[in-house]
Amino acid sequence: MTAAAPYEADFARLTEPYRRELLAHCYRMLGSVHDAEDLVQETYLRAWRAYADFEGRSSLRTWLYRIATNTCLTALGHASRRQLPSGLGAPGAQAAAPAADGQVSWLEPLPDALVTERADDPEAVAVSRETLRLALVASLQYLPPRQRAVLLLREVLGIPAADVAAMLDTTVVAVKSSLQRARARIEAVAPAADHVVEPDEPQVKALLDRYVEAFVTADAAGLQRLLRADATLELLPSPVWYAGEDAAAQAMSGLGSPGDWRMVPVGANGQPAAVAYLRDGTVHRAYGVVVLTAGPAADGGGLAIARITVFADPGLTAVFGLPPVYEDAPRAALR
Repeated sequence: MTAAAPYEADFARLTEPYRRELLAHCYRMLGSVHDAEDLVQETYLRAWRAYADFEGRSSLRTWLYRIATNTCLTALGHASRRQLPSGLGAPGAQAAAPAADGQVSWLEPLPDALVTERADDPEAVAVSRETLRLALVASLQYLPPRQRAVLLLREVLGIPAADVAAMLDTTVVAVKSSLQRARARIEAVAPAADHVVEPDEPQVKALLDRYVEAFVTADAAGLQRLLRADATLELLPSPVWYAGEDAAAQAMSGLGSPGDWRMVPVGANGQPAAVAYLRDGTVHRAYGVVVLTAGPAADGGGLAIARITVFADPGLTAVFGLPPVYEDAPRAALR
């Protein structure tokens, strides 16, 4: 038995505490929860195989991040950039052309439940939520993969430049140069900063409740009243997006009849969200996920919806731990 053998027996106990944050890291790198979950599994497999040779020259956490980051970089070598419709061009029908061939890879939402940090570390929770917001993750996808990795390792995770250089088999000078270029690129492509709110704040919960109520009762006017004047709407996988309260409201005007929709409130990307189900005969079947971005209301009294991002992908329902049929969901989760 080698000296490392006792530690191999403890592999799961020692490495499992890092799984959630590694998933968040891979998601920031890839923009896809499905790909991130696959690569976290690959990271743990590679770590298990190499664990006997781990010499402790870095912390176990840093070692795992090195494996995860390089696994992501390998995957990104043959992957297209994940986007939101607003990244394709101006709002309106003219934005449809770039995605007409169906070759666009879309950003995916990330369930908060998969990456929530310890409740006893509020600072870590806040940082995690802020750096997982849809707008930021979409902006990160504009960076070349290695610049993206450097930015995340240095500015989100706070790993020293020398350690990042070792992780990426490069020099400290190269890390600093990549970080400078990444910052400049993000500043150029990132939208105006979101008004960051905590999903469990009473005002945020109330806004989500009003949105759900308006949707399930087919109250188009009530839905419009929740929007800011500068609200935007994205309806993936359609490449068309809508800017302005009137355009967004018009796009959502065909809600159907009361009872056609059912919603289950969830959290995604540190933002209020809901899993949507659409009537199909006598049951409601999974439709997708809606993520809301809240912002200050124009009158300064509370919050309004600044952005609605709809992911019309029934397969996302399982990622959020919910069944494909609404009536089969746990009673406590239903609205």
